[in-house]
Amino acid sequence: MGQWLLVLAYLTSVVGCALGLACTLQARNAATEGRRLRWLALAAVSIGGVGIWVMHFIAMLGFATPGLPVRYDIWRTVLSAVLAIGAVFGGLLVFGVRAGFAWWRLLVAGLITGLAVNLMHYTGMWALRVKGTISYQPGLVVLSIVIAVVAATAALWFTVGLDRLLPRLGAGLVMGAAVTGMHYTGMAAVRVHLDLSAPDPSGTEVFSFLFPVFILAAIAMAVPICAVLMAPGPEDRTPEAAPAPEPAQVP
Repeated sequence: MGQWLLVLAYLTSVVGCALGLACTLQARNAATEGRRLRWLALAAVSIGGVGIWVMHFIAMLGFATPGLPVRYDIWRTVLSAVLAIGAVFGGLLVFGVRAGFAWWRLLVAGLITGLAVNLMHYTGMWALRVKGTISYQPGLVVLSIVIAVVAATAALWFTVGLDRLLPRLGAGLVMGAAVTGMHYTGMAAVRVHLDLSAPDPSGTEVFSFLFPVFILAAIAMAVPICAVLMAPGPEDRTPEAAPAPEPAQVP
């Protein structure tokens, strides 16, 4: 089951990230500021909500303490989704502009977006409750941060000026690798200290809220998918009007 969950989690992340990066490209080509912000909002929901948050909870289906309950704090779980979408939006706001490419924008956006992946993961883990305590190995936590930032930066770099499907898909594969790689590195850092004498943890089982999460994820993907499909391609965009020729001089 663990290997199937790994594949499903990765594919979910790839779809969400590739769709979000496609929206980011549309934002860079948007004609007005309002359209640019709407595209970036769709991108943040796709990447932060689906590519990061939904992927996290698919992967967490494989986490268990045999014979002992595992619960989740709903409000902290919701907070992790809000933080993921908000942080990704902030990173894309830096990078998803119409202005020409600038390395500082790419590096800052990659840093913010990579940290958004980590922020969601560790906030989501904060919502996790077991019969005992959870701690982390610092070295692997640092490594998970580095993986997310480097791969997120590379994925954003792939979107610069790319109007074709294969480069977009490649960027999604890279960013999906960032999210899943960070997740499983972060999980390798987890140290669970079970205490059989501790009270049973309060909260909700993960299977109790997976169905509404998948419904929301389907809606979150349907809207940007329709928007991207309906958006004009590079050959269909209206070119800027050329200046009118000067009237001929009558001798």
